[in-house]
Amino acid sequence: MIVAAGRGTRMRGPKQFIELAGLPMVGWSIRTFAEMPEIAELVVATEPESLDEMRALGTHVTPHGAVRVLSGGATRQQSVYEGLRAVSSECDAVLVHDGARPLVSAHDVRAGMNEVRPGRASLLAAPVVDTVKLVDRDSRRIVSTLDRTMLWAAQTPQFAATRDLCDAHERALRENFVATDDAMLLERIGIEVVVVPSTSENFKVTHPDDVARAHAILQARAELVEG
Repeated sequence: MIVAAGRGTRMRGPKQFIELAGLPMVGWSIRTFAEMPEIAELVVATEPESLDEMRALGTHVTPHGAVRVLSGGATRQQSVYEGLRAVSSECDAVLVHDGARPLVSAHDVRAGMNEVRPGRASLLAAPVVDTVKLVDRDSRRIVSTLDRTMLWAAQTPQFAATRDLCDAHERALRENFVATDDAMLLERIGIEVVVVPSTSENFKVTHPDDVARAHAILQARAELVEG
């Protein structure tokens, strides 16, 4: 499942359609997943006004594969929940990926998939290299310095058994609980979640400077394949 329903306020438009090395940003993730035989279904959640554009992109990128496009919710969590409802009952595991991370590699996706079983989930992540300070919100006074050897920056995809992720989202919906990622929802219902080190560039395109960086990396990858 690819979540690509952001408004892209920092980019002055839906960033998932910004062109990177000849393809709209979210198209790179669609292509990566569509080319993996282990993935049987591909669902993309986007904003209602972009449904036709996303369907056209899915057809362009995967002319021989089916991409199901649906309308996401007002929040990322709601979009994932809508996507889960669209997954067929035959699908026993699911991964959720941010459409603004176009650089994800199939190698890392497979590593994350290999960790999943009922009661156990995973996510791509990278060790934190900076010293992290816990700071008082009002005074900006440092409260403590965290042990960075125990800190990892979460990425996507995040992987889980379909039933586990559905249970996590349904409980959050009942209890009106909002999380910043799916792993947090899984943790709170007692699912073991392990990190899988990301071995390649997999940053989230958030600021305008990220666009040029992602474009350069994707362009270099394309030239390497062609060469």
